[in-house]
Amino acid sequence: MRRRQFIVGVGAVAARPVVAQQGVKVPRVGFLWESPDLWPGALESFRRGLRDLGWIEGRNIVVEYRWAEGRLDRLHEIAGELVRLNVDVIVAPSSIYTEAARRATSTIPIIFASHADPIGSNHAASIRRPGGNITGLSLLMTETNAKGLELLKEAIPPWSAPLQPDRRRAYD
Repeated sequence: MRRRQFIVGVGAVAARPVVAQQGVKVPRVGFLWESPDLWPGALESFRRGLRDLGWIEGRNIVVEYRWAEGRLDRLHEIAGELVRLNVDVIVAPSSIYTEAARRATSTIPIIFASHADPIGSNHAASIRRPGGNITGLSLLMTETNAKGLELLKEAIPPWSAPLQPDRRRAYD
């Protein structure tokens, strides 16, 4: 177990009884992602953003981290763990994690940090009014990807296309 995860977990557990005694509900955020090591700067930005808004992990907010650790087949299982923990919101940084969270719940709000196509994936009804329990920031890459492929096709000369199967050399 990583030291930082352990410390955050212990702090969160220690904060619960104190808050319960005071009769104040501590918000619980579920965080569903690949790994804390994947993009540590993004994770630290998330934590800093919480602190900037006055939310201190282990004091007045609990963040339940769940990591896929390279096992995307586990996403549904770990998203289900967050639902069973009855978190108040699930943060799913991108579309693949959003889909796992969507399959796990239709009532807990899900916020994605970046999404290529929330409309095409049925994660949102529209950009202006997403509807349902999913919202976030979209990169709207479908149009830019199509344009990028168009430009790439124009930039690559036809003679650089791969050889046809009947024209392959013996050593290929």
